[in-house]
This record gives sequence, structure tokens and C-alpha cells, in this order.
Amino acid sequence: MVPLLTGEDSLRRLFAALTEHTFHVELGVVDPALSDYLVDLLVRFTKSSEIYRHRSAEGDRLEGVADMLEEAEQREARAERELRRHIGDFTLFWSGVYPEALPRLKSVDRKDFFISYDEAGRQSYLIASTFEEEPYEEEAAVLRRLSTEFEMCKFGLNRIRKELDELPAETARRIAEAG
Repeated sequence: MVPLLTGEDSLRRLFAALTEHTFHVELGVVDPALSDYLVDLLVRFTKSSEIYRHRSAEGDRLEGVADMLEEAEQREARAERELRRHIGDFTLFWSGVYPEALPRLKSVDRKDFFISYDEAGRQSYLIASTFEEEPYEEEAAVLRRLSTEFEMCKFGLNRIRKELDELPAETARRIAEAG
């Protein structure tokens, strides 16, 4: 019997095990900083409040990449960096973990219809990576790697999703309750 998983630490341990196995063993990518970043992304994005945490200057929730990109252009440097990083995370998460949601997110009646999530993600990570001074120094290298290896990271996250989907129903229920 699988022990009861509770709290964010258990979720983090599960995501870390799946990420390390997928990237280190299956893909041959041994990059602890990249793996840690992806684990953090998965944990953060278990909460919709994190997925949609950014607001426009008017206070409206930014739900689409097109709106996020437009808003990023209007922000001062540090705020732009945070939003660009988020755009990278947002596009990587949806295209890697939930690609079946893309037709809805990019439907013909939405501004994102004209946006390439992969290109927006790569470009946003690249822009965010140009902030190399403290406190961004260590993360800048990871963001550059996410930009250049966006497709591989997307593929890896999709593999992690498949592993999650294959978990026994009882284990999945416990994980959902823990989150």
C-alpha cells in the first residue's frame, strides 16, 4: 500500500522523483538546477492562483499569453523580467503538461490564436535570462537553458504527465488531496 501523501513536501518529492527519472535516466540530461526549476514549476502550478497570478495595470487577471506579452512591454525592467519568466513558465506548462488544453487556450475567438506558445516561451525565457545581477544571477543560466532547450523540456514534462496519468487511481486521489 502506498503511504498517504500529504502536503506540498510530498508533492515536491513526487515531482522530483518523476523529473529526475525522466530527465536523468530517460533523456540523459543531468542538470540539477534545471530539474529543480521544473519541479518548482510543477509544484507552483498545482495552484491556479499561481498560473494566473499576474495582473494588468488596470488590475485585470492576465489569462492569455498575448495579454501577458503586451503587459510585459509596458513594465519597468524587474517587473518585466518577472512577467517574462512567467510567460515562459505558463507556455511550457500548458504545452508540456496539458497540450490537450491548447486548442481551447488558442481558440479562434481568443488573442492567443495568433501566438506560438513555443516561440513566446523561448523568447520570454531568453529575455528574462538577461537579468544576471543579484538576485537573478543563478536563475539566469537556467532560464537561458529553458530558452534553448524549450522543446526538450516540453517533451520531458509531457513524459512526466504520462507517468502521473499511469499512477493507480488511489495514489492519484491521495496526491490530489495533498495538493
